[in-house]
Amino acid sequence: MKICLLAPVIPVLVISDASCAADLARALVAGGLPALEVTLRTPAALDVIREMAGVAGGHVGAGTLLTTRDVENAKAAGATFGVAPGATDRLLDACEANDLPLLPGAATASEAMRLLERGYSVQKFFPAEANGGAAALKAIGAPISQVKFCPTGGVTLQNAPAYLALSNTLCVGGSWVAPADLVQAGDWAGITALAAQAAALARG
Repeated sequence: MKICLLAPVIPVLVISDASCAADLARALVAGGLPALEVTLRTPAALDVIREMAGVAGGHVGAGTLLTTRDVENAKAAGATFGVAPGATDRLLDACEANDLPLLPGAATASEAMRLLERGYSVQKFFPAEANGGAAALKAIGAPISQVKFCPTGGVTLQNAPAYLALSNTLCVGGSWVAPADLVQAGDWAGITALAAQAAALARG
């Protein structure tokens, strides 16, 4: 998925107030992180996607896709890609029917192989830290080199370099670039600084 090549980090955003969405998106894009994942975990999520979709230079996706309706709503709101914690045939069918590129989740070699059979060579390794971290992802990559990953779940500025050094990692997903306290305070300069720090992370 080309979206994973835009920057080493995809911000994972849980936003409750759509009124700050455009400012947040502009701050992250200004810092060098153009791919934004808005999780469908709050009532405001679809409105957040609508607001962010209008920000120049941004590529807004919907995370936590679980159902066909999630896919349809995300697409209608302006999402240009989707992210899921796992994968079911029904979800994959819905994304394909709605022409919504999907980053499906996998936690095991069998899940990664099944998704590869379906044509998904870029996947989300989730939850990354709980599943053994960079060491586990490296081990999965040895026999399944055809698959590239975006590890997400417990990824921080401190451990991101270990993932990004792996040959089977394209980028990581993380929430640390948009902490709730800075969002609530409207500290967009602070968020741009965190984004710039993340955008400067080296990829192996």
